[in-house]
Amino acid sequence: MAATLRDIASRAGVSIATVSRILNNDSTLSVNENTRQRVLSTAEELDYTKHKRTRSDQVQRVAIVQWYSLTQELDDLYYMGIRMEIERSAQQRGIQTVPIYQNDLEKIPRNVTGIIAIGKFSDSQVQELKLVTNNIVFVDFDSLAAGYDCLVPDFENAVHTVINEFLDEGIQDIGMLAGTEKTTDNEVVPDLRRRYFEADLRQRGIYHPEFMFAGDYTSMSGYRAMKKAIEELGDKLPHAIFIANDPMAVGALKAVQEAKIDIPDRLAMISFNDTAIVKYVYPSMSAIHVGTDEMAHAAVDVMVKRLAHPASDPCKTVVGTHLIKRQTTK
Repeated sequence: MAATLRDIASRAGVSIATVSRILNNDSTLSVNENTRQRVLSTAEELDYTKHKRTRSDQVQRVAIVQWYSLTQELDDLYYMGIRMEIERSAQQRGIQTVPIYQNDLEKIPRNVTGIIAIGKFSDSQVQELKLVTNNIVFVDFDSLAAGYDCLVPDFENAVHTVINEFLDEGIQDIGMLAGTEKTTDNEVVPDLRRRYFEADLRQRGIYHPEFMFAGDYTSMSGYRAMKKAIEELGDKLPHAIFIANDPMAVGALKAVQEAKIDIPDRLAMISFNDTAIVKYVYPSMSAIHVGTDEMAHAAVDVMVKRLAHPASDPCKTVVGTHLIKRQTTK
């Protein structure tokens, strides 16, 4: 006897309506990916004939590779926001997604038709992804030289905007809390924001290496780096600081408040990313806003084009940024 929607619903533990909407790729349905995959797998197991598709109408299945673990995501909403919006956008386009965390490349199903990779990747990891499929789109990682589509924020103009803002406020002594990080296979990833920051200040003749601090993109590292800078520099602490991401900015803000340093009159601060956490700290943090939703939607668009035209030349998309001023700048 042929399987029915009721059979699938019973085995998958969902309603018949949910089964019907999932099998018909209803983009308005709000359901988590585990449920979606369970229903689709059940339909295949029961050989549900109405779910069978011709080869030309095969649903695309794309792995979403997040370089962070689930725990790390909670400390950096930037990458979580990108991943979630990619999954949502892909679902609306009728694309099935398979989440993979912490670059656990061995868990990528070999039958995926594409990979959207979020975060930072070593050369060897890029080669591993290539063994699965050539249809790869990297997000927040410049892979154009390696021959793959990518989407990156406009770091260069973002840094110029920050420096110009501080200069407009009459501040010449400007520091930076930059990030240092490694891929999951321990390859060091340079911070492009730091490179552009140092080059810009050197060109203006106001670069001071003693005003450069480093963390690992976590809030605790931001707190420790800022606390150390306050203790070692004392009255010579710069009057403005640019911070490479929001978690470090929140940690640095705590250290500044503990030292009872006036913000923004004695120390102006600007973060990068503009996730929810910098909007609701006190004082609220001025930040360079990166359009994570736009980046995610564009990543899915690029993947759709790549799947349709796999032999086309790779492209690099630079996503614009802008400064949102709050209480940590004048």
